[in-house]
Amino acid sequence: MSGLGRVSWAFCGYLIFVILFGAWVRISGSGAGCGNHWPTCQGVVIPVEPGIKTMIEFTHRLTSGLSGLWGLGIVLWAWRSRSAALRWALGMFFFLLVEGLIGAVLVKKELVDNDASLSRAVVISLHLVNTMLLMLCAVATAVRATGAGGRTGVAGRLIYAVMAALVMTNATGAVTALGDTLFPSQPALGPELIAKVKEELSASQHFLVRLRIVHPVVAALTAAIVIGVMGWLGRRMKTGWTTAAVALVGLQAVMGLANIWLAAPEWLQLAHLLGAQLVWVCVVAVWLE
Repeated sequence: MSGLGRVSWAFCGYLIFVILFGAWVRISGSGAGCGNHWPTCQGVVIPVEPGIKTMIEFTHRLTSGLSGLWGLGIVLWAWRSRSAALRWALGMFFFLLVEGLIGAVLVKKELVDNDASLSRAVVISLHLVNTMLLMLCAVATAVRATGAGGRTGVAGRLIYAVMAALVMTNATGAVTALGDTLFPSQPALGPELIAKVKEELSASQHFLVRLRIVHPVVAALTAAIVIGVMGWLGRRMKTGWTTAAVALVGLQAVMGLANIWLAAPEWLQLAHLLGAQLVWVCVVAVWLE
């Protein structure tokens, strides 16, 4: 593997860390830790005597800023070496900029902390979709830096369907995660769980609570699609990515059920998000390998 390929794969791992850290900012209610100031924090470059929430938000901004510098470095490397990965690296850097812009909108419009508006739900869904496009370009940069080609024909079209389903699943998952954070519920199983679901579907409930049912349904359909397509491709390709994708989807299904049963504890939300990112990486790698 080339040096650019190794650095690009390392960047993919770092991006996953930044994504998980961003989720922790939401879970810990630290989104307003720097006030409505951006790119400064509390109106200054480095906050003085910051509280815990300010430290969390400020650290997230630092790690996000580092991802931008790293991404720019990959673009320059790909350009200087005339790598086939250059156009993907440029796409990656573009989505890094959009990621920063969306983060700025969340902060400046104060769509953070306890805000439960429709605007916040829409923006975080777009944020998640942009994150997936960013990860797609990052993985593509790493794979193309090794000289691999892309899939065409029936296999390519099937993978496009899988990717579209995963984007929809992750977007609805972002909204569900927001609802779990702002409107926490109690663990339930059996008849209690059924009663809780019926109660949450009541017209008197907040729209974020009523939408909780959407993600599990979409995720179940997507799991069937991913397992079917990856299983079919796995019998025709000599790659471990398809096997990894199927295994991870199975694990995601287990964690999804656990989230419903245990009322989405913080650690399980992060584990579920990590699994979602890894499934996406595997599917993109299959498409490109």
